[in-house]
Amino acid sequence: MTAAQFTVFFIAALALTTLAKLWLARRHLAHIAAHRAAVPEAFREKIPLPAHQKAADYTSAKARLDMAGTLFDAAVLLGFTIAGGIQFIAGLCNGWFDTPITQGVATIVAVLLLSSLLETPFGLYRTFIIEQRFGFNKMTFALYLKDALKGLLLGAALGLPLLFGVLWLMERMGAYWWLYVWLVWMAFNLLVLFIYPSFIAPLFNKFTPMQDEEMKARIEALLAKCGFTASGLFVMDGSKRSAHGNAYFTGFGKTKRIVFFDTLLERLSGGEVEAVLAHELGHFKRRHVMKRIAASFALSLGFLWLLGQLMQTGWFYEGLGVTTPSTALALLLFFMVMPIFSFLLHPLLSAYSRKHEFEADAYAAQQTDKTDMVNALVKLYQDNAATLTPDPLYSKFYDSHPPAMERIAHLQAQ
Repeated sequence: MTAAQFTVFFIAALALTTLAKLWLARRHLAHIAAHRAAVPEAFREKIPLPAHQKAADYTSAKARLDMAGTLFDAAVLLGFTIAGGIQFIAGLCNGWFDTPITQGVATIVAVLLLSSLLETPFGLYRTFIIEQRFGFNKMTFALYLKDALKGLLLGAALGLPLLFGVLWLMERMGAYWWLYVWLVWMAFNLLVLFIYPSFIAPLFNKFTPMQDEEMKARIEALLAKCGFTASGLFVMDGSKRSAHGNAYFTGFGKTKRIVFFDTLLERLSGGEVEAVLAHELGHFKRRHVMKRIAASFALSLGFLWLLGQLMQTGWFYEGLGVTTPSTALALLLFFMVMPIFSFLLHPLLSAYSRKHEFEADAYAAQQTDKTDMVNALVKLYQDNAATLTPDPLYSKFYDSHPPAMERIAHLQAQ
């Protein structure tokens, strides 16, 4: 393949992927609009029409913003690649730093920071316009900036050593560098999973031990029944940032924690909280977390091997607007363009995730009253303004959880 042929191939893939995303979004908007006037029959006794219409309008507003973001992202990617943006930034960094590794780190960091800066208006609009309009946003602008600064510093503290290490391995480990990088990547991810509950999450939210003794006793009885041990039950101040509610468990080994958003506990009954927790425990009991980690590691190994082959070819660099090849630029280019070529994996990954959700629901129905699980889901869909009528094809591409009607029908059939 020549550089010119790869350029044409890349532009065609980007155009087709962008058009596909826009087409799916338009289908989604049209399907929601067509069902906005009436609550689906299965939910008419539990969800009022105004709540259903709020969910339709909220979902539509987010979808329209995503459409604008899709076009913007495509333009930015073309600017960084074909238009020579990465090459220009690399030239500046090469003049400022002396060694290939520091030049590469500087280039990657500069591109990532610029990308983040360019995307900031979309994040601000989502938080302070859409989330605010529909009554979900609880953040102040000062808190938004504080979170962004913390995220930047945390990313630097964790990411810079990793990036230096990866580039060093790519430079020094010969033809099989991708295997060494994969091992480091696995170790890094496991480390983050281990330290997240105790060191990372508390940087952004306050976690307090559950004080409701009655609820605590019910949960501990459920944990004992399910054979699950955790380092504690915690309530997170989710209401500090959003009115959305959720529950999850995090960490592994002795660091496992069960976390409830304060907004969730305010809304659900004791039985419904148990059902939601049983669903989360279902992910643990069915080994979904380990399966997803294993799948992620397998995909990353394949991607790193592919990068190892591509970085040996001149057309890969030249076809993406880079005239001074380097390991750092190969790494940067690969992970910027790979989402374009892996777009068709979305339905497979979403289907895999939805399968796990069905299995976790089935486990919850075995351990608790499935009526409580159904009621909890209905409340969560309503409180989070999740549409009950997504476009089926759009849902297959993007939704990690089954649509509401399909999920509840599956639960009721248990």
